Formats: sequence, C-alpha cells, structure tokens
Amino acid sequence: MARRIMLVPISTGVGLTSVSVGLVRALEQKAVKVNFFKPIAQPRKDEHGPEKSTLIVKQGSSISPPEPFELSYAETMISEGKGDDLLEEIVERFENSTSQDEVVIIEGMVPTRRQPYAGRVNREIAQTLGADIVFVLTPGNDTNDELEDRLEIAAGNYGGIKHPRVLGCIFNKVNAPLDEDGRARADLVDQHKPELLENELHRLASLPIFRKHPFLLLGMIPWEFDLVAPRVRDLCDYLGAEVINAGDMAHRRLRRVTFCARTVSNILNHFTPGALLVTPGDRSDVLVAACLSAMNGVKLGAILLTGGFKPEQRIMTLCEQAMQTGLPILCTESDTWKTSLLLHNFNMEVPCDDEQRIEKVKSHNAVNIDADWLDELAKGVARTRKLSPPAFRYLLTDLARHAKKTIVLPEGNEPRTIKAAAICGERGIAKTILLGDAEEIQRIAQQQGVTLNENVTITNPNEVIHDYVAPMVELRKSKGLTDVVALEQLQDSVVLGTMMLAQNNVDGLVSGAVNTTANTIRPALQLIKTAPNSQLVSSIFFMLLPDQVLVYGDCAINPDPTAEQLADIAIQSADSANAFGIEPRVAMISYSTGTSGHGADVEKVRAATKLAKEKRPDLIIDGPLQYDAAIMENVARKKAPDSPVAGQATVFIFPDLNTGNTTYKAVQRSADLVSIGPMLQGLRKPVNDLSRGALVDDIVYTIALTAIQAKQLEKQ
Repeated sequence: MARRIMLVPISTGVGLTSVSVGLVRALEQKAVKVNFFKPIAQPRKDEHGPEKSTLIVKQGSSISPPEPFELSYAETMISEGKGDDLLEEIVERFENSTSQDEVVIIEGMVPTRRQPYAGRVNREIAQTLGADIVFVLTPGNDTNDELEDRLEIAAGNYGGIKHPRVLGCIFNKVNAPLDEDGRARADLVDQHKPELLENELHRLASLPIFRKHPFLLLGMIPWEFDLVAPRVRDLCDYLGAEVINAGDMAHRRLRRVTFCARTVSNILNHFTPGALLVTPGDRSDVLVAACLSAMNGVKLGAILLTGGFKPEQRIMTLCEQAMQTGLPILCTESDTWKTSLLLHNFNMEVPCDDEQRIEKVKSHNAVNIDADWLDELAKGVARTRKLSPPAFRYLLTDLARHAKKTIVLPEGNEPRTIKAAAICGERGIAKTILLGDAEEIQRIAQQQGVTLNENVTITNPNEVIHDYVAPMVELRKSKGLTDVVALEQLQDSVVLGTMMLAQNNVDGLVSGAVNTTANTIRPALQLIKTAPNSQLVSSIFFMLLPDQVLVYGDCAINPDPTAEQLADIAIQSADSANAFGIEPRVAMISYSTGTSGHGADVEKVRAATKLAKEKRPDLIIDGPLQYDAAIMENVARKKAPDSPVAGQATVFIFPDLNTGNTTYKAVQRSADLVSIGPMLQGLRKPVNDLSRGALVDDIVYTIALTAIQAKQLEKQ
C-alpha cells in the first residue's frame, strides 16, 4: 500500500510549499517512487494560473501530480453541506492518480482569515485518505514551552502526540530574521545572525516533546536569504516600473535595499553585490557613482529611480559602459516614501517561473530532512528503475563528499570558477586550489559577493613553479625537454596544475571555462598519460533527461575510432555509468539495426560490439542499433524484439565524433535539458574539461565528478 504523508501547517507563513517540494525532492534523491497531491488549491488573492505547489513540484521532476480541486468549488461544496461528497471526489482523484507502491506527499490547507475552516478540512482529508501526519511550523520568537503547547494543541486534533498516525514535525525558517511579531522577514536581512544557527538547532532538537515517543523531529530547515532573493524582473513587474536599462534583470538577484538619501561619500559602503539602490531620479551623483562601482566589478542588484524623474541623455551616455555590464536601471512614478511602502509589502515567495530559485529551494530543504526517516519511508516502497536527474545530482554530491578529494582549478581568477570553488567548499563536495594571484582572486570574490572558506586554497603560481621544473624534465626526458623550456611551459597554469596532479599534490584537475579543450587535455596526455588498462582516452556526457540520466560516448575526443577503440570506449563508458549509479545497458549506435544494413561504417560497429562482448561478457551490450530502436520501446519491439538492450538503453556509444557530438548537442538544445561533461575516461589520474559557456553549477558538478573519479581510480 502507498505510504501517505500529510503535511499540516500549524499557522500561516510556515513555508508549507517549500517544505513539500523539499520532501518530494529528498525522496527522489533516494530513488524512491514518489508522488504529490494538493487536494484543494489555495492561491493568493493576487495569483492567477495553476496551483503553485503542484506546478513547482513538476518542475525539474518526472512525477505528474493529480490536479487539485479549485478553492471556489470546494467552498461551494462545503457551504452547501456537501462536504462528504467533496471528500469522496478527493479520494477518487487520489486513487485514480497514485499507485500502491509509492510514497505520496499530501499538502494540507493553510489556515487563514479567508479559510478558517482549513484545520477541519485537513483533519477530514487525513482521516479519509489514511495519511500519517507531519506538522510544519516556524520557531519564530516562541519559547520552548510555547512551541510545545502549539504542537500538543495541533496534535490533539489528530488523536494526540502518541497517536500512531501523528509522526512528528518539521521546523522551517530556523534562525530567520524576525520582526517584533516573530514573523520571518527577508527585508530584515541585515539583522540576520547566522552565527546563532547552531544554538537554535540545538534548542529545537532538545525540546522535551521529542522524548515523548513516538513523536519525532523530522527536519530542521535553516533560513537562507538566497532562497528568497528575488530577481530584478520580479520587482519590476510588481512595481510596474519602467525599464531604463534591462541589463541582466532576468537573472540578477536582490539581496538588500539601500535608500540613497545621504551624500555619495556616506553611502559608498552600501554599494555591494545584490544591492537595490533606491534614489530620486534627479540624483545624478548617485547614479554616476553607482555606475562607476559597476564598472569596477561590483555586481549591484539594480538602480531604482523614484519620482518619475529620468536621467538626462548626457548622463545616460556617461553611464553607457556601466549599463553594458548588465546593470538594470528602473524608474517608477512613485516617490521614495510610497516606494518604500511598496517594497515593504513585496511578496518574497518564489515565482513559478524562477527555475533556478526553485531548484535551490528543493535541494536546500531536501538535505535538511532527517535521513533516517527518509530511509524508513523507503522501506516496502518501489524504487524507480531509472535514475532521475535529482537522484543523480544528489548521488554526485554525496559520493564526492565521501571521497574527500582536492581538485586544482588552473583558471583561478575566473569569476564562475571562484564561485564554484566557494560552493564546493560550503557543501563539502571537495577541497579546491585556485591558481592565481591571491589579491586579485579575493577582489573578484568580493565583487561577486562570494566568501571563500577554509576548503578553498589560493596558490600563487610564481611561488611554486620552480618546484615542478625538475619533475617535469624527468617526465619528458625522452622528448629532450630542458629546464628552460620546462620553466617556460609551466607559466601556463594548466600545465602547472597538471604537474601538481602528476606529483600527487592534488587528486584531480578541472579546466576549460577559459581554455580550449586541446589546452586542457594536451598536458594531461603528455604528463599524466593513460591508465595501465586503457588503450585510449575517451569521454562521456551525462544527459539529464526529465525522467532518467543517459550516458553518451564518445562525443568530445576521438574523431574516428577503430572497431577495437570503439569496443574500449564502450567498456570504459559502461564502467563509468556503473560507478555513478546508472545500470549500464550499452547500445552501439549505427544507421542500421541488427543485420538489416551493410557497409564499412555499420560493419565497424558490428565488429566493435563483438569485441566488447568478448572482453566483458558481464556487460549487457548490443548493436548495431539505430538510436530510436535503442531508446524507444515501441520501435524496439518492431526492429529488435530479441535485443536485451533495445528500448531500454542507458549507455549510447556513437560510431564517430561527428555523430556523437552532433547528437549530444541536438538532444541537449532541442529538449532544453542539462548535460554534465565531458568527463574524460582512460587517464591515469582524473582531468576534466569544461565548456567555455559553462554555468557555475556545471563547474560544481564537474568538480564533483572529478573527485569521484579520483576515488574510483584508487580502487583499481
């Protein structure tokens, strides 16, 4: 039978949606078959379109939750005395849309002034669906006694804290900045004291109520401003502001608000990354000073001009270079006082189209749910056969944390690389070494609003370069390398980083955000060389489809491999897939399936398939297969009914680089999906290349891949 968990909010403002989607994501990461149901939609009065919780759950996930009933319909049924009929319809929709082998997260209604009946409805739905109860609340300014009273009163509506259906509670927004009424307020971020988080977590975990078995503390989710930081675009839409310069308003986020009512010299220290500068439109001095700050690398959030005043054209011309950095400039007709009131009432909830923020909320909340409870929920419930993208990303970061490796980043002064290093340090994914000038790197980090912790080391190449001259000459003595030439080559930070790897001073290398693929791989081939059991170096991409992760190889290195090389690529790729939690079913791709086609190209694939099977009879490999026969079950039944791979392939081996690279890019762009890679295979030590258009998250996951590879190579 399906395990049914109903999240019941104790009050308004608990962040129920974020907890719901976090719990769903946590179960997805455990590869548990999970679904979601919001029985009755509960939109804000200013919201339109689909119900928010259901829509957000769908994003970045393969599950298809049942649609909730409209609030107006539910209220009509309740007011007409047809509450029992409504419950029957809820049960029918639930049973028709969920299966008996999954965990279903049910989101209750939030009690508000408009829906005072929400508590009663939640209780009736929970009883009707046979759901276990988990309460969601925020600690606020409540004392221990007050928190316990709130929980005991809430539990009393469901049989008390010792009732077998009442499991426990999840605290959300722990250590949030609070107003005098105890409500979490993002606009009070300057009063936030992250150093107090550990004390607050300890206080909550020590509440006596959790000693009253079986009531459990099932999660404590710390408040983080990044989870509520809105895009400039969101604020612009809310204010109905005129756009003077759009810049990067679709992605740039606001972290604080500064009202520029003083002289420029007295507000310069407020010109910080993510700051929204609010100033009367006729304060040209503030505008020019802010633009100078932007030109010097400070990533301001935006400038909001009030009073309906717009800058003169000559001022705009003076600020043109700053605007090209992506600085958004907005203008509103409201004066500064009215604007401040509007900003105070701005809805900080995540919009349904803010995919980046939604992903952060899901991941952050998922990691703060009790792992033992999640494992308990997973017992007796089906596991998904396919590894979903959330489960794969979680597996990457989890394996990397346990690997405890150090990765060198030769492009140490590149802003995306610096930010990725900071994220890896914060999450414990890996220790990193940034090669570059410490003062410059710290300046770039400060401009980006990035803090480098103890897991990030900055190494100046000039201070260590001479340590690697002699070892490099020794490695390349057969090529006649001299000290002078070695010293010159080591001026290239990629070469220096590769030598650090060759000398076992680091565990892996990631480069390519600035350097070309050739610049990244050539030093590795010269200094690291291939692994003893590998004839060549190849690559794979992890393709994160909506419902599963596939492996594509080789899409980056070998232009036209022989049959023997193609067999080795297939074996390397299958082993890599297995190392990352993907069950390898290898399809050798060609323009022909089975024996239907002839020609040199298809014969090469046929020969490679035979060789790979002979070398590794333990692997499930088949070919030649056309792409559609390899991935689509209905096509497989017609073209290759006896194939153990067709229709269910997870590893796709392409016959040449032209086919592989074209296919990976076509699938990536056409389906608008994320790909991670290329990950290099066959080297003695892990070196990985980045796309020069890589996002920060791409770099983070590539660092994680590299750390895991380093751990895997230790076992060989």
